[in-house]
Amino acid sequence: MPKQRLKKSDTSSGQGLLWLFGAILTVQGFGSAITEAGWNTSFGVGGLLRAAHVPEWGTLLVGCAGAALLATAARRHFTKRQAH
Repeated sequence: MPKQRLKKSDTSSGQGLLWLFGAILTVQGFGSAITEAGWNTSFGVGGLLRAAHVPEWGTLLVGCAGAALLATAARRHFTKRQAH
């Protein structure tokens, strides 16, 4: 007799990762841009980008990438919710 697998959505862990990485990149990107503008210091991803000689607007791109991931996660969440 074959074993039955639990019917768990394969996308639930992927959905959680979208939320997580989106939040991390948003905070790291925009937070570092704010601290650089206000206090001339960087942290996290912004500090790594500075060490790699990336222009100052690079941290804003990281924040925008995080916001895009959050928007994608929210869109998937709400379309999945409406389908049920």
